[in-house]
Amino acid sequence: MARLFVSDVHLDAAAPEATAQFLDFLAREAASAEALYILGDLFEAWVGDDESDPEKLRVCAGLRALTDRGVPCFAMHGNRDFLLGPGFTQRSGCRMLPDPVVTRLGTEDVLLTHGDALCTDDHPYQELRTIVRDPVWQRRYLALPLERRELLANEARAGSRAHTSRTVPYIMDVNGEAVERAFRAASVRRMVHGHTHRPAIHSLTVDGLARERLVLGAWYEQGSYLSHADGEFRLHVLPR
Repeated sequence: MARLFVSDVHLDAAAPEATAQFLDFLAREAASAEALYILGDLFEAWVGDDESDPEKLRVCAGLRALTDRGVPCFAMHGNRDFLLGPGFTQRSGCRMLPDPVVTRLGTEDVLLTHGDALCTDDHPYQELRTIVRDPVWQRRYLALPLERRELLANEARAGSRAHTSRTVPYIMDVNGEAVERAFRAASVRRMVHGHTHRPAIHSLTVDGLARERLVLGAWYEQGSYLSHADGEFRLHVLPR
């Protein structure tokens, strides 16, 4: 049996085909997996556990069906759904992971992270990340009426698109020194992350030791996932 990893699914009512593909993935590939790991940005936005979007509730129900049949599912906060809370875990059956976290896969420890903290060259984003991850800011935001939170989330997505369009692409990718620091801090040979939407397996050397950085793809145009079985990692594409 394989462990499966996805990230940056970015599910939203505006893209029902992506939701349908992800639910199909849960019913097919994930149904026979040893475990499923969602490394952030399952949703394009999550404004609080009182979310009432029917598409998001369908996704939670699909995850609950998966966990009810005995497949453990682990989720991590991303830069779009950092407000996933106890209500989400109760609906979905997922267990939340800290970011970063080291997990045992077969005979080795592997570092799992969403990946946005590695993009240290994108200074405006890192400043925003510090603000929205602050518990005091989150409590104040969640105290707002749902309609107000939805409006602010829409404005934030528009701002994110504008920032992306005017930022040099390499700045939004991971910083090499940040990657090396992460490897040293975790004392691992492999790292799995998303966020950059650049699926690939990168080989590098840190402190004289061979390492691998496995990057997950986004689901905007097609599905993708990473599998780990019998000590081997493989990236898979799910055409839409």
